[in-house]
Amino acid sequence: MKKIFQYLLLPVMALALASCETDDESNPTLDVSGAANGFTLNMPALAQNNTYDLSAAEKLWLTCSQPNYGGVPYVTRYYVQVANEASFEAYKELATSFTTAKMGVDAYELNQAIVALFQEANPDTDYPNQPAPAYIRLRAIIDGYNFGESFSNIITLPSVLATYQAPKATLPTEVYVIGSSIGTAWSTWKPLAPVYDAKGQFYTMVYFPANGMFKWGLEQGDWRGGDRLRAINDNANAGATVNEADNNNIQIANAGWYVLNYSAEIVGNSVQFELNIYPGKAYVIGNAYGDWTDSNDALAMTAPADASGEWVSPAATAKEELRAYIKVPGYEWWRTEFTLLNGGLYWRVVNIISNWAENVGAEYSVTMQPGQKLYVNFDTNTGEVR
Repeated sequence: MKKIFQYLLLPVMALALASCETDDESNPTLDVSGAANGFTLNMPALAQNNTYDLSAAEKLWLTCSQPNYGGVPYVTRYYVQVANEASFEAYKELATSFTTAKMGVDAYELNQAIVALFQEANPDTDYPNQPAPAYIRLRAIIDGYNFGESFSNIITLPSVLATYQAPKATLPTEVYVIGSSIGTAWSTWKPLAPVYDAKGQFYTMVYFPANGMFKWGLEQGDWRGGDRLRAINDNANAGATVNEADNNNIQIANAGWYVLNYSAEIVGNSVQFELNIYPGKAYVIGNAYGDWTDSNDALAMTAPADASGEWVSPAATAKEELRAYIKVPGYEWWRTEFTLLNGGLYWRVVNIISNWAENVGAEYSVTMQPGQKLYVNFDTNTGEVR
């Protein structure tokens, strides 16, 4: 009781001063013990046989009784909470609050909360825009103090039509992967390169030990699992599965180097993703090797045993510009080309009509000498010629 008295010293003193001239030993006393018993939120009169169209309405009117604070009419602040399930395990509390037992709830605010709850529970599914039940309760406290919290009963509005006003869906500009064998385990967010001139397509080269796992996202810290993919197309006998028991990590059963190709597509009002897994292959090409054949086995880079090693190209045969690429099936070699820039891999994102030196810049162009080879670490996306 001492702590209660301290919290409410000012309002009790004010009440005492207001009544001291006629003190008849009947001053009201704050008693919040009854707050735990809740209070009554009334069912709106028209709720049972009508559909509330929140996009067409302005207000939803609610009425309630006051929580039991020992019979004292303290000013009470009410907060509206809404859920899409009767269990009320997931709910939203509206920003607007009220200090009267009759409240006009903003229909737009309620609409946005219902839609947001659906999206959080179904992140890759379009909102259905169909009438559905909504569940509402009130939270009350003594106004001005975070004290005397009380909850009303839950009422069911059988038919509520919320409407999703979708922003125009856009394809992502970035995709990342993170996993047990990518850089520093479960710490390095590795960016994928965009497939040149193919919107919504991204790729990278990754080594997985047996049963290696990974996640993906559209930004660093965006932890998405295999359950967020429309499909996983294993074209490399990788043994790819979604490990539901381990946070839906994507698991690769068979150790090896693999190309990961994320494909994004706008479907309705959402962006959906597929993951294509291909055998890990990289090549050199061009005048430094006297051959411009795509996927020429004679110009394939040799893969290392694991992520710590370097891929090694065949030796150059002429003093010419380096041209190299990761092979993503379905795309020409020049769409997934890379060069070296300051010791790192630089992925092609512009049109190259002639060569890197003329169309991009001298600093992006690497001249091979006869006998030199390209060495690449695809785990760190670094490389050199020697």
